[in-house]
Amino acid sequence: MLSALFRKNRATPARAPDGLPVLDAADTPDATDATDAAAWAAGRRDALRELVAERGALVVRGLGLRTPADVESVLCQVAEHPVAEREAFAARDRHADGVYSSSAWPPNQPMCMHHELSYAFECPGLLMFACLEPPVEGGTTAVADATEVLHALPAELVGRFAREGWLLDRAYNEGIGATLDQSFGTDDRGAVEAYCRAHAIDWSWQPDGSLRTRQHRPAVVRHPVSGRHCWFNQIAFLNEWTMAPEVREFLIEEYGPDGLPFNTRYGNGDPVPPDVVEQINKTYEAHTVRRSWQRGDLMLVDNIRTAHSREAYRGPRNIVVAMADPVRPGLLGPRTGREAA
Repeated sequence: MLSALFRKNRATPARAPDGLPVLDAADTPDATDATDAAAWAAGRRDALRELVAERGALVVRGLGLRTPADVESVLCQVAEHPVAEREAFAARDRHADGVYSSSAWPPNQPMCMHHELSYAFECPGLLMFACLEPPVEGGTTAVADATEVLHALPAELVGRFAREGWLLDRAYNEGIGATLDQSFGTDDRGAVEAYCRAHAIDWSWQPDGSLRTRQHRPAVVRHPVSGRHCWFNQIAFLNEWTMAPEVREFLIEEYGPDGLPFNTRYGNGDPVPPDVVEQINKTYEAHTVRRSWQRGDLMLVDNIRTAHSREAYRGPRNIVVAMADPVRPGLLGPRTGREAA
């Protein structure tokens, strides 16, 4: 049940035309502190977390967020523990503990639906996105309910991934994707190997000195609070068949079929065929809700229950991302030898 703080009609998040609940900070009871984002969030922490747990994602408008420091101040009030990003697949700028720029990704290329760091041994349970500057066109951060997606996918497809899990292969090639330092916080071989051992990642150093890794993760997990089964992975997003054809062809020509910066497989090592990737992406699309950013908007997302994406855009776009409240997906999904480590 929602906190009494938000039970009055004027304080209940409105359902926006695009389907996302929106809460206007200025319309909440006793909102005299709405101009002070941290103070407003501190007084409503439990209610906000209840709303995110109930809805999966929530937009707060009217807090006047202008800088990464503003976002950090709200994160400190709402979240338990910030999460330091590791195993990034694209570069980010770090603003503070748990607070980063959006991933460096071509503006004309969308980022498909995914759960942040779902391939990691430990991932954030809570995400916050703050719009400091909206794009001229596009750039929507869309969301999709992971339980609805799970139920809409073909039972045979879900069954196999639930039994086997999924594999993520990565190749750290110089000049493309995240560097070792950006992914592991160091480029020291010994430290990288220690990280891999501690996080159930297989690794091998190539003759040219580059690193290749493979990790086995669950594809379906139970939400740690509600117990809902969720389709929780990046099988489609990080698969070769989601890449633009010309990009995929260039990368294979340059690095070989096993040298793609990332690719996904069934848990037994079989390739994931194009039709399966297409099916997953189409199912996401059928359950996607979108909204346009306004300057100062804050979006809170339950990272286990809710997938998110980023559409292509035009013009400057400054979205700050905050990550918090670590969860270990391997403890939420079907147990395998890898997750039991």
